[in-house]
Amino acid sequence: MSENLPTLSRPLLKCNLLVAALLLFAVTASNAQRGRKPKPPGVASEIQITPYKTTMIANGKDQALISIKIIDSKGDDVANADIKTTLHLLGDARIVNVMDAGNFNDILHTDSTWQVNIHGSCRLILQTGRTLGKIKLSATADSLYTGSTEIHTVQPGIAHVVTGDKYTPQRVTDKIVGADISFLPQREAFGMKFTDNGAQGDPIEMMKAHGFNYIRLRVFVNPENPKGYSPKQGFCDLAHTEAMAKRIKAAGMKFLLDFHYSDYWADPQQQNKPAAWAGEDFVTLKKSLHDYTVSVMQALKDQGTTPDMVQVGNEINHGMVWPEGAINNLDSLAQLIYEGVKGVKAVSPGTAIMLHIALGGQNDEARFFLDNMKARNVPFDVIGLSYYPKWHGTLTDLKNNMADLAKRYPQQVMVAEYSQLKREVNDIAFNVPHDKAVGSFIWEPIGSWEGIFDADYKNKEFKANDFLNVVYPEIAKKYVK
Repeated sequence: MSENLPTLSRPLLKCNLLVAALLLFAVTASNAQRGRKPKPPGVASEIQITPYKTTMIANGKDQALISIKIIDSKGDDVANADIKTTLHLLGDARIVNVMDAGNFNDILHTDSTWQVNIHGSCRLILQTGRTLGKIKLSATADSLYTGSTEIHTVQPGIAHVVTGDKYTPQRVTDKIVGADISFLPQREAFGMKFTDNGAQGDPIEMMKAHGFNYIRLRVFVNPENPKGYSPKQGFCDLAHTEAMAKRIKAAGMKFLLDFHYSDYWADPQQQNKPAAWAGEDFVTLKKSLHDYTVSVMQALKDQGTTPDMVQVGNEINHGMVWPEGAINNLDSLAQLIYEGVKGVKAVSPGTAIMLHIALGGQNDEARFFLDNMKARNVPFDVIGLSYYPKWHGTLTDLKNNMADLAKRYPQQVMVAEYSQLKREVNDIAFNVPHDKAVGSFIWEPIGSWEGIFDADYKNKEFKANDFLNVVYPEIAKKYVK
């Protein structure tokens, strides 16, 4: 999510954005939740932790580089900051070096805390133990928002293939300037209107007119459940997805469907099994996932809105449908992904399959995931990456990672989620080497941070801004033929 927001868990950030929209607050969700006024630009506001691995081998030797920076309320580095910081470490791991913060041997520490003076930024090396589970690292300092990260430790085991069939990745010929606008029905249900230079209209049509050619929609299994994404109302269920898909196709745009395989947000911090599948043995669980995929795809096909591309899971570098499909259960995870792939292809053989991992700048971890899926012969067509600088590193990290993945694997590579640095991200996404570029999808640009519409909650209006009127037409003109 956005580098400009205080550190919260990713699902909580998304939930807060939703609450803000529904209550029509004219403040960001994170500031409402925290109750603090942003500090002025250039003043230290937050500790940012960026891990270069969030999946590590529990062998007592695996190491990960972690970057720690002091940033201001805009997300910019505060290079002249001098902050006394406490690092808190939980789980079977140890810090074996801290760089750019004085002599490592002089740093005061216990088994779980380290006292570090951070001069703008520092880097540390984390080494795993031999216990499977999670490692949690956080950094605290007086008056600053806390930075944190979570790392899953695994033991890969011997790979077993999900199929003996040989699969040649399908090529996506489109150059995609896309957006996930799954919040739109909720915005409209609360009476929000959309205008461009004073003229009211359908935001999908406006986006098409300004260079967008693809829309992504997430779908949950039963979001209306009490613990689901949208209790009682059921936003982002199949019915809402069907209605949105009709609008997308009517606008002459293409459609990416994002299966969350959950009743709630699915991302690296949580991949909760749908309530309807609870208690099922693994054979039944696989059938439930397959049959659900088929039913959604068939319903969309029957109304003439077959998805052009499908994500089998959302940000699945830590797995999906936990606990059976957790990243430590790589064979089971591969089997669940394969059931989703088979479900999509049973209805629409021509629909492209994306595997979406939240690892824009984490090359080692991206290779770990993809190598393990390759070893298990999981068929798919596109590698999708999330890129939010706070969690996924620098633009150089993104560029180098995409270039390496394009060289190593037969699949094409794209940015499946991003928000800020719009021109820069697209310049990288559309210039992946080896003719492997596909494009990008911006996440929820309607009424969220750095959105393509400015929110006027008092008058219930979203007004098109320069991102929609200038930036995206320029990107489309430059890269979409």
